Amino acid sequence: MKTIVIKLSGSLFSLDSDPSGIKKIVKTLDGLARNGVKVVAVAGGGKLARDIQKTARTFRADEALLDQFGIDVSRIHAKLLTTVSNKACPDIPTTLDEVLRYSTSHPIVFSGGLSPGQSTNATAALIAERTKAKLFINTTDVDGVFTSDPRKNKNAKLMKVISTKELLSKVVDDKMSAGTYDLMDLLSLKIIERSKIPTIVIKCDSGRIKSAISGKSKGTKITS
Repeated sequence: MKTIVIKLSGSLFSLDSDPSGIKKIVKTLDGLARNGVKVVAVAGGGKLARDIQKTARTFRADEALLDQFGIDVSRIHAKLLTTVSNKACPDIPTTLDEVLRYSTSHPIVFSGGLSPGQSTNATAALIAERTKAKLFINTTDVDGVFTSDPRKNKNAKLMKVISTKELLSKVVDDKMSAGTYDLMDLLSLKIIERSKIPTIVIKCDSGRIKSAISGKSKGTKITS
């Protein structure tokens, strides 16, 4: 039975977003489970986590505590997903070992972050590595990896394929403080590179997820 790991963008859980987007994605994941695919989906913290971290930072909270706030919010998002699914484990894992244990008895496991200092991208990459996932899908609030930030540059072009080495050069100077992880961070890329995990970056949308799984992704493939 093959395993697919999906990082669900924190943008999916925005209080301003249509909640039907969550329902559609969970319905897609439940369908995969019915067809014999094991799914581990990691929820991002999104704007809510960043807002809480911003407030806590004004009170001089340290980065480890800020990371923990982000983890807590992502686990709430994961719990929200379990209320929609008919196939998911009802418990939210707090360690990598728990992720593995829950996935042996449930077709779907929803997780949030696991450890301070790790983005949910890195958490998902580690899970993909440990579960020997056939595919790691990283969903974002844009269509994939662009030549520059498409939210700031209307002339940015989508890259259909990019190597881990090329992408590493793009993110190597990124700050690693809590709440600043974006498309991919250094740790997640190193994990993908060392274990040659098949990885696709797409927009967080149920239709895009279906296309990626069927091999018809409209996003960006990351090669090792």
